[in-house]
Amino acid sequence: MKLFSKDESFFDQFRQLAVHIGQAAGLLRQLFETPADAVRIAAEIKKVETAGDAVAHGINQRIDISFVTPLDREDIHLLAKRLDNVIDLINGAARRVVMFRVTQPRPGGTAMADVLVRASAEILASVGDVTKRQRMVEHGRTMKALEEEGDVLYAQSVGALFEKDEPAIEVLKWKEIFDALEHAIDECEDVSNVLESIALKNS
Repeated sequence: MKLFSKDESFFDQFRQLAVHIGQAAGLLRQLFETPADAVRIAAEIKKVETAGDAVAHGINQRIDISFVTPLDREDIHLLAKRLDNVIDLINGAARRVVMFRVTQPRPGGTAMADVLVRASAEILASVGDVTKRQRMVEHGRTMKALEEEGDVLYAQSVGALFEKDEPAIEVLKWKEIFDALEHAIDECEDVSNVLESIALKNS
């Protein structure tokens, strides 16, 4: 029996969430490139986050009304939650830039946001390959490399805050922003791990 023979709609919704992740990540990179425009861009990210919440809610509703699901209900719920979490964390990073009145870019912020953009593209490709066990393993390796790149950038970016006589408030603000970016990148790897587990269980 084919994996998707029961109900394709769950996977259409997963793809929608992956597309929303890509949109939010792209906007976040713009925000870190031009933080002076953060209020407008953050509002756009919030719209994407709201749309993602609606898709995730729709998935959970469908689980409740579906007599037969193509995957374990727990796996469907977990994947939807992880995908939605990435969007929420991106929104949280954008919100911090606005709250802290950041107006000047920092290379570390832009670089970490770029990792998120690449990780979001990997998530979208992974969702499309979830029936292909070997491809999912390869996606997992790529995502792990991106997560490690994010860790290196995080360490470099936080370290750079202490290289010069930065005002303490700037250190505190940017440390929290870098924390938020790292958390979002880590959540992308969590999505990849769930997708790989689903592929292995259903191949």
